Amino acid sequence: MTWTPDEKTLASFRHLALQNAIEYEGKAAPGSVIGRLMGTRSDLRPHGKIISPLIAKAVSEANAMAAEKGIEALQAILEQEAPHLLEKREKKERREGLPELKNATKGKVVLRFAPNPNGPLSFGHARGIVINGKYAEEWDGELILRFDDTDTVVKPPLPVAYQQIPEEAEWLLGFKPHRIVIASDRIPQYYEHAEMMLQRDFGYVCQCSGEAFKEFRVSKTECPCRVNTVELNMELWTKMLDGTFVPGDAVVRVKTAMDLKNPALRDWPALRIQNTAEHPHPRPEIGSKYRVWPLLDFQSAVEDHLQGVTHIIRGKDLMDSTRKQTLLYAHFGWTYPETMYWGRVKVHEWGGFSTSQMRRDIEAGLFSGWDDLRLPTLTGLRNRGITAEALRNFWVELGVTQKDISVPLSTLYSHNTKSIDDDAPRLAFVRNPKKLVLVGEHEDSIEVDVHPNHPKLGTRKFDLTGKTVWAEEEDVEKAEIRLKGFADIEVSGKIATVGSIGRNDRRPIVHWLSESNAIDATLLLAEDGDIVRLDGKMEKHNYPEGTMLQIERIGYAKVVDASTLVFTHS
Repeated sequence: MTWTPDEKTLASFRHLALQNAIEYEGKAAPGSVIGRLMGTRSDLRPHGKIISPLIAKAVSEANAMAAEKGIEALQAILEQEAPHLLEKREKKERREGLPELKNATKGKVVLRFAPNPNGPLSFGHARGIVINGKYAEEWDGELILRFDDTDTVVKPPLPVAYQQIPEEAEWLLGFKPHRIVIASDRIPQYYEHAEMMLQRDFGYVCQCSGEAFKEFRVSKTECPCRVNTVELNMELWTKMLDGTFVPGDAVVRVKTAMDLKNPALRDWPALRIQNTAEHPHPRPEIGSKYRVWPLLDFQSAVEDHLQGVTHIIRGKDLMDSTRKQTLLYAHFGWTYPETMYWGRVKVHEWGGFSTSQMRRDIEAGLFSGWDDLRLPTLTGLRNRGITAEALRNFWVELGVTQKDISVPLSTLYSHNTKSIDDDAPRLAFVRNPKKLVLVGEHEDSIEVDVHPNHPKLGTRKFDLTGKTVWAEEEDVEKAEIRLKGFADIEVSGKIATVGSIGRNDRRPIVHWLSESNAIDATLLLAEDGDIVRLDGKMEKHNYPEGTMLQIERIGYAKVVDASTLVFTHS
């Protein structure tokens, strides 16, 4: 027997159609009405084919009534027949900033930022510090700074990084990381867990060569070492530790399964032998103390558990690490932390860069150091005048999304402008300066605001008794200009006639300096891979090193000393 709606149900179709037409100003949509109906009346879901044309008819009538009689007519009907539908539907509040942290408990969240200390921090590292730090603040949790420094060969640690990274992290975060962990101090704990693996038989010592094991991985077959007894594995482990084996002779592997769909997960390596006699650890207290070192996926997994990490937020390129570590956690009977991922962020102007490559370039003399203005390191950016606040806001705005993003450097500059503009005193710097002699009546001095929005900061005084001013060459080549805050002038050669021209709103307004207020100065710019020295005349000042200024008509700059500025951005 065919289902037929009763009068009450038909009335509900009509009421929902009227409600939708009111909300969307006479443009109700059948799909929206059906979705709302089925969401509240599960008993009607089996009868969709019958209901759909009835809803379409009710929607058409509601829209026609709205067009003919206005929205008020629809509201009047609902007031009489279904007033509850006129109550404003609660809209889900849009969360600003970072997404919600899943399964988080206030006061019990533990996150970590784990750089390789093969160099100080770069722009890319800032993402990990900022995102994890923000969540730690929001949830009254802890942020661990962990040095993953167990590779002495491919990416050997840089001694200065152990001191510089915590300082940079504190500058960027505005607070000190709650704990600092150095993996190279924790080798005994990793050995302990390696032995637990071997004794519980979910790990084994593999003596196959790298090439041989690759064949096993590709063919999904087990290597002969996989069936080692616990006793044999422990004996081989001792030989790894005592020097009987040399690098390449043996590795410790985690037993997973050789038929897993993802080849990277098949019996992955956990610990290997390093030649620390030739490549000692740069920390003198470690040096050549250990021969067997954990690989990152094993070391990081064990340390996350030991430190009580509850949430891991990292790049999507490390998804395989999560999969490997989840298998290891299952063996140990541990619960894996909640994990979130982000995609790549590429800044147009920088292209690709890496800490390792920057280190090679610095050692080759291509850059003066990690604080070189041309490098996207935190010290380089800080030297240019990029603030911690700007970096924090930049990364929070991009959020945590797995989508790869490409952004211009101007996005960071926009955040930096908001961060510094309100506090940046104004100052004049004249490039390619040309002297003009003033002719005509004018004041002996003028005063202009230090900051146009903050009169309380006082004024800057320009002495004009010498009747000479400096202006930029391209400005004085124009016949008529307006010296900002002073006067309209007519330029003829080196002569500037004051107040001789009628008002002309098309006259360009230019910055300038009186001769008595000007000093020889240099503006340093990081431009196209070079440091450009721009010599000119600058307004005298007594601002201390590090002060951020706005250079009139040029942009923002940072004070190096009384006569030198570093250009930040326009």
